[in-house]
Amino acid sequence: MNGVPESLLSVAAALAQLLGNTASLPAEHVGLAQARGRVLAADVTALLTQPPFDASAMDGYAIRWADRPGPWRMVGEAAAGRGWTGTIGAGEAVRIFTGAPLPAGADTVVVQEEVSAADGLAHLTGEGPPRQGAHIRRAGHDFAAGAAIARSGTVVGPALIGLLAAAGHGNVAVVRRPRVTLMSTGDELVPPGARPGPGQIVSSNGVMLTTLLEAAGAMVTDLGIIPDSAEALETALSDTGADMIVTVGGASVGDHDLVVPVLRSLGARIDFWKIAMKPGKPMVAGVFGGTRVIGLPGNPVSAFVCAMVFVVPVLRSLGGRSVERSMRRLTLATALPANGARQDHLRARIENGAVVVAERQDSAMLMALARSDVLVVRKPHAPAALPGEIVDCIPLDSIGDVS
Repeated sequence: MNGVPESLLSVAAALAQLLGNTASLPAEHVGLAQARGRVLAADVTALLTQPPFDASAMDGYAIRWADRPGPWRMVGEAAAGRGWTGTIGAGEAVRIFTGAPLPAGADTVVVQEEVSAADGLAHLTGEGPPRQGAHIRRAGHDFAAGAAIARSGTVVGPALIGLLAAAGHGNVAVVRRPRVTLMSTGDELVPPGARPGPGQIVSSNGVMLTTLLEAAGAMVTDLGIIPDSAEALETALSDTGADMIVTVGGASVGDHDLVVPVLRSLGARIDFWKIAMKPGKPMVAGVFGGTRVIGLPGNPVSAFVCAMVFVVPVLRSLGGRSVERSMRRLTLATALPANGARQDHLRARIENGAVVVAERQDSAMLMALARSDVLVVRKPHAPAALPGEIVDCIPLDSIGDVS
């Protein structure tokens, strides 16, 4: 396997296996205000016609084209929401405002800047309308009832929400958001804000991954810290009602790494365990009771990188979104040594358009990650790279806020 030990699966193979077993979740109906960032589960057609009537596009005077150049006798007024109910006859005009229905008999609007009105008469003072039908928005000018306005698979944004509302929809069918149960394992962990005791550390992974996965479209239930106990882990894994369970820590081979043994004891199917990647080799994936389980490493950077590379694409697929990763090809500012047998993901920042790789890449160090803009992807056995060479990068802002 290209120099990689047989027990290690390549990043590409692991991701392909995860996505190959993933399909979009069922649809649900949500109100328009809750639809932003969601994916349409069906084609949408207009229930109404917009505009629903011939309407004035300007403030001015509704006239008959044949009566130019006037003068016109003023016979009424039409405003938005309050039209004039009569019929314009020869030599007559109706004062009209933007959005008002065009009165019967009228076929043109003269803008108010070109008219002088006094003593019940309107006189043309400018060149007048350029053509018959000027300054009128015809019924159905935007769309007609029954017209297709959005296709299944479209990500809903604010403009589309406005269109859906105008077309008569108060709610819309979208792909259901994935439900994720998250849990961090380890007797050494304390919650954020708590002061660690001897031999303890703060559990930063839970809140970090919750926000990451929510940005990818998931609804996350964080069970908090699970003790290093097979019984406690079995209880946490049972009856979650989730589409995906994400565990953090305990996925390696130490005496206190219980995720794989407990999953197997519960009858879970282990699809793969250990990836040919840095950071994040001890990652496990399987299925328990019909629910996908991904076990991330406990080191914070490893957990974050594995979540970016594997969990985020799966969540996007479950949510009906594209899983094509937005890669950037950027100029390298610092030299890199030849890579080993595992695909590496180096934390780096962008300075003056070039990539500066952090000097320290330890998988427990969050400072470099927090200051990074991209992950520089180094393929297995990639040769040494010099400044000025082009490298592939995963943007850290490419998750996609789909709240």
